[in-house]
Amino acid sequence: MRITNNMMVSTMMRNMNDNLERMDKSQQQMATGKRFQIPSDDPIGVSKSLRLHTDIAELEQFKRNTDDAISWLDITETALSDIDDVLQRARELTVQASNGTNTPEDRVKIKEEITQLKEQLINIGNRTYAGRYVFSGFKTDQELLNEDGEYNFNLSQNEIIEYQVGVADTLGVNVIGQKVFGIGDGSQSTVVTNEDVDVSGEKKAQMIDVFTQLEQALDGNNDAEINVSIERIDNQLGNLLSVRAEVGAKMNRMEMTNNRLLDENINFTKLLANNEDADMAETIMKLKQEESVYNASLSVGARVIQPTLIDFIR
Repeated sequence: MRITNNMMVSTMMRNMNDNLERMDKSQQQMATGKRFQIPSDDPIGVSKSLRLHTDIAELEQFKRNTDDAISWLDITETALSDIDDVLQRARELTVQASNGTNTPEDRVKIKEEITQLKEQLINIGNRTYAGRYVFSGFKTDQELLNEDGEYNFNLSQNEIIEYQVGVADTLGVNVIGQKVFGIGDGSQSTVVTNEDVDVSGEKKAQMIDVFTQLEQALDGNNDAEINVSIERIDNQLGNLLSVRAEVGAKMNRMEMTNNRLLDENINFTKLLANNEDADMAETIMKLKQEESVYNASLSVGARVIQPTLIDFIR
């Protein structure tokens, strides 16, 4: 086959363009620090990166959900702790009031503080988190208790606000108000569980009613009723303790989940970096090699293109 000058020039230009393209790819890897820029550079690597980016985004969402759940539980625990403080103070005052040496004026003062503690309980029952009422189930835009300490609405055991904190992992973060404050008359010892939390029209909050009955006993100087109030407050403290234990267990679970999500995020980020990031030492060496090849092709090309008609006439 006859090799013409035109064929030599075309082949040389094609080879020079290939060399330039390889050098440009190495330069892009140097500039971006990534092994590939477009899917055609590494289809398998790009597909793996897309999966890893999706996994990392999912983990970040679970992390946000976990942080929100921990904040909700923290607010709930603070409210329960405040209730415990109120009940403990009320018990101290009731024990003091049961002492036969108290004058009527002393009991009036005790009754005034009991009234203030009762109002404080109502305020805690309407505690909010980010504008949502903590103990109101799904009705987070409504106060649980009115100014008289009665429920504003019925709640069902199913009104549990759940956060998804894993692929198949959800957690109910809220505590139903009736489970904390009880239902019915304060003289009862009803303990509300998750199975019987539907109040079926009952308006009285048992814990608040305990304070109401104590106020009446102090007003009437009813020693027997005042003594009974100590036991009633103890019952409320016992129920509150079980609720706080449940919230504490959820807090511990969320802390462990949060740590797991942090570890998984670090692992997936490392996998993504190993898949995407270019080895800079290797890339620099490769770029130098491509530059040498390209410069050599330019030198050879100069000799191929150099002959002209004038050179032949000579």
